[in-house]
Amino acid sequence: MAEEIKSLDELNTVAEGAAATPEEAETPREPVRDSLGRSYATGRRKDAVARVWIKPGSGKVSVNGKALEAYFARPVLQMILRQPFQVAGVEDQFDVMATVKGGGLSGQAGAVKHGISRALQLYDPVLRSPLKAAGFLTRDSRVVERKKFGRAKARRSFQFSKR
Repeated sequence: MAEEIKSLDELNTVAEGAAATPEEAETPREPVRDSLGRSYATGRRKDAVARVWIKPGSGKVSVNGKALEAYFARPVLQMILRQPFQVAGVEDQFDVMATVKGGGLSGQAGAVKHGISRALQLYDPVLRSPLKAAGFLTRDSRVVERKKFGRAKARRSFQFSKR
């Protein structure tokens, strides 16, 4: 029994030493930019996939070659796209060029938001903590439930008829 306690104490000290070492060895994140000074990231939401490039600029947003207001006409969708910039405190400092495929407009707006958030944290690693705290770096894994056989929809039963 004393040997087990001794070995547990040894394990704890080894674990504490191992936990301290990665913190010391952990280097600060480096910015990831291409030769043109842009950062690229992929965002996903439902069935939509967005490829997003950001670069320093005046805040111009282009989605599939169209202006933000032309592609996402609803103000709610435009607000969703601006959230990462507001949380990071860098409004009107980056130009965004995004291509998005699949899904509907709501899913596409969420995918572009996810891509912008990931590209921002790659461009400037200091912005990672506010974006992560707001939950913008996590992919929303909720997807449409599949239809089951013997059912009208995913969960809805066919109407019951006694006679």
